Amino acid sequence: MEAAIDRIMHTYDLLANRSAAASEEARRKVSAYIHTLFEAGERDPHRLTVCGLTYLRQLDGRVDPVKAGYTGL
Repeated sequence: MEAAIDRIMHTYDLLANRSAAASEEARRKVSAYIHTLFEAGERDPHRLTVCGLTYLRQLDGRVDPVKAGYTGL
């Protein structure tokens, strides 16, 4: 589980330019999320990594086309 969290944060830090405080907050949130998935029975570290990265993108609003700046034109 910790390996998946470390991989998530390493990958996400490469994609997003954030402060150290924001990175720690993201780590705290994704750790809680991954722990929930792990407790629910998910054990595959690759799947946990993908789920964690998706979760962080949703928190940042990058999945929402309006927040991402898509105007439809």
